[in-house]
Amino acid sequence: MISVDAVAVEFNGAALFSNVTFNINENDRIALMGKNGAGKSTLLKVIAGVNKPTRGKVSAPKEAVIAYLPQHLLTDDDCTVFEEASKAFSKILDMKKQMDYLNSELETRTDYESDEYYAIIEQVSELSEKYYSVEEINYDAEVEKTLKGLGFSREDFHRPTTEFSGGWRMRIELAKILLQQPDLILLDEPTNHLDIESIQWLEDFLVNNAKAVMVISHDKAFVDNITNRTIEVTMGRIYDYKVNYSQYLQLRQERREQQQKQYEDQQKEIAEITAFIERFKGTYSKTLQVQSRVKMLEKMEIIEVDEVDTSALNLKFPPAPRSGNYPVIVERLTKKYGDHTVFQDVSLTINRGEKVAFVGKNGEGKSTLIKAIMGEIDYGGNLQLGHNSMIGYFAQNQASLLDESLTVFQTIDEIAVGDVRTKVKDLLGAFMFSGETVEKKVKVLSGGEKTRLAMIKLLLQPVNLLILDEPTNHLDIKTKGILKDALKAFDGTIILVSHDRDFLDGLASKVFEFGNKRIREHFEDINGFLRNKKLENLREIERTAVK
Repeated sequence: MISVDAVAVEFNGAALFSNVTFNINENDRIALMGKNGAGKSTLLKVIAGVNKPTRGKVSAPKEAVIAYLPQHLLTDDDCTVFEEASKAFSKILDMKKQMDYLNSELETRTDYESDEYYAIIEQVSELSEKYYSVEEINYDAEVEKTLKGLGFSREDFHRPTTEFSGGWRMRIELAKILLQQPDLILLDEPTNHLDIESIQWLEDFLVNNAKAVMVISHDKAFVDNITNRTIEVTMGRIYDYKVNYSQYLQLRQERREQQQKQYEDQQKEIAEITAFIERFKGTYSKTLQVQSRVKMLEKMEIIEVDEVDTSALNLKFPPAPRSGNYPVIVERLTKKYGDHTVFQDVSLTINRGEKVAFVGKNGEGKSTLIKAIMGEIDYGGNLQLGHNSMIGYFAQNQASLLDESLTVFQTIDEIAVGDVRTKVKDLLGAFMFSGETVEKKVKVLSGGEKTRLAMIKLLLQPVNLLILDEPTNHLDIKTKGILKDALKAFDGTIILVSHDRDFLDGLASKVFEFGNKRIREHFEDINGFLRNKKLENLREIERTAVK
């Protein structure tokens, strides 16, 4: 059991949270929830031992292993993917080396009665007890299974880590954490860099293999599937619910309604007491009663209603100018990089008004096809954009294209037209820019804040073909809901590259699956696609077993 005892964190004298107390037990799978800035990542770092609390402590058994995957990672690149992942077992392998060394010492030494000789025997005995208590593992097989589960191919295993993006290096770090089989796994936004199949594999691992898990995630489906407990950080304190995220939302709503009623009843009582004091404070016969009521007010513990994010804005894209019937027509498209074929002889058509999802493992060509549509790369075959197709494009690096010399408000104000100009602050508020934040320079914003700002810019452009490449990374659940509603109401055509099933659910009506150098068209939504994928995989396993 790991205990968090009366923990407080303060910045410049102001408390982020205080007197936070709870225990983490084996088989707990905890969602750490709360609005942006509530202190979720800070609390995770305190439990991981990365940050020290201002007061209080985190206690764990001496041998307990706590593994932490931060939201942003800086790793050294000095070996291959397989070698880096194998570092998960470095402590065990170091133990074996030390045992071998000490045993060789015992074989060569002749001072059998000396204190040093007995000390070596004790060391060997202690190390042996630890080493042989570890379950026997085929380390190479475990590394291979975990890397493949997280989306790496065998060909990737012996490539240097320098060849991989930050997102893929994050996967290597996640592999190392899972391979250690720690007592507690702490994950901060683990799904941001995973495709749908890798997320499903991770879910299965965490549910069936992990001892205890605490996760911060904006992926509602992921959180619901893996957690059995929800801890909410709000207004400097926590609420602990022994339920998953969806059930927590219901209980939180009931809690706040109860708080609101208690608050209103108390305010009514305060008003009545205050009125009595004001009316009789100069009356001699009522002096004792007035004094009693003054003391009553002084002792009263004022009920607070937990903060509710009231910024509910119905965002709408401008009306889409009418395009031709087929905004995108692809015929026998082929793309190669040297000897590597990304896809070959691909043909597909996207109709006006369709909302389609591009899904598949990373590296199978989703972003490559988008670059072809955008005219950013050469290719073989034919790709044609329909008449009057006006593209609005959100790339994963969109945030880096913002003008860093402008403020948040200026960035949006300079492109807002018509009625929207009077609602710029409301629009910014819906995407969590409020108060002094709107006057911040873009250059000082975090990666997540820049992503949200770039998304707002896209919302204001009159387009009829929206292409969104992982638009929900760094967006919290509420903001994703606002964006999703806006996209549902958009009357143009949408191509979505996303691993977020909850976001795609009810939004994309057709799925294009990328894999094995081809693209398959599925005339169903994301849930139908995932159900059928599992059936296909089961049939393939059965066919293999029959052979």
